[in-house]
Amino acid sequence: MPRSKGAAGASALSGAGRATKSRTASAFSLGNAAQGAEGTEAEAASKLAPGLYLVATPIGNLADVTLRALDVLRGADTVLCEDTRVTAKLLARYGIAAATQPYHDHNAERARPAVLARLKAGAALALVSDAGTPLVSDPGYKLVRAALADGIAVTVVPGASAALTALLGSGLPPDRFLFAGFLPPKAAARGRALEEIKDIAATLIVYESAPRLAKSLADMAAVLGPRPAAVARELTKLHEEVRRGDLAALAAHYRAAGPPKGELVVVIGPPAPATATEAELDRALGVALTHKSLREAVDDVATATGARRRQVYARALALKGGR
Repeated sequence: MPRSKGAAGASALSGAGRATKSRTASAFSLGNAAQGAEGTEAEAASKLAPGLYLVATPIGNLADVTLRALDVLRGADTVLCEDTRVTAKLLARYGIAAATQPYHDHNAERARPAVLARLKAGAALALVSDAGTPLVSDPGYKLVRAALADGIAVTVVPGASAALTALLGSGLPPDRFLFAGFLPPKAAARGRALEEIKDIAATLIVYESAPRLAKSLADMAAVLGPRPAAVARELTKLHEEVRRGDLAALAAHYRAAGPPKGELVVVIGPPAPATATEAELDRALGVALTHKSLREAVDDVATATGARRRQVYARALALKGGR
């Protein structure tokens, strides 16, 4: 009968449905278990190995933080901060609920033993500065030295750097440079510091405070001479500016305009190659011409002395004609 057939069909369908539902439930349960296992493995993989992590943070634009830096900040047992209030803004921006602890110039001597004890006990600690790469004119060097001496792993998580950003935007030679940090605040000491580095054949990078900028630039012009330079401020921020000119012109500008706002980096071009005297060229050419062709000797001496090739060539011809 149709009704009986329908009842039997419904019963069969119900049984098949229960079987299917049971298999689905079992598969779902196994899937959840597998996902749970994978999640546990992923969590274990993301757990930081014990050690000290030096984490670079943005110098202005919070979008410049690296993915790796965020992972380390999330996974660290504690984040050691130059200023916890500054670091809190970065952590909040990316939803990181990390424990923080002050570590700066004023408390480093007191805090260092406890930090080292935690590292020896197997903690993973991240060290950050307010902006940029830690240890670059920021606290942390002595902590790194002590950690390495105790056999503790130290890992660098690279990222933003005000010094390198200013160098690349300055338009000055980036192939060889010296970072000199902050110059001394007093004029006499600043002059001595500039004397120590004036003959280095490299682009110079220094940090300076806004109130001292004009006087510092004037001292640089007096000691280093008429070199090209650039003053970079508010890097990566809305009002970023890079002002270029020679040192004397930049000093005059900031003397008239007053102290600028924001963090400052000064980039100074390398010294001009020293001009060789005629006697020095003759001595160098006399040696080179004994075993090289005229052209090779001129090229080598011009490169070595920084003299113009035309000048060196004229001296070489004079020497050859006099033989």
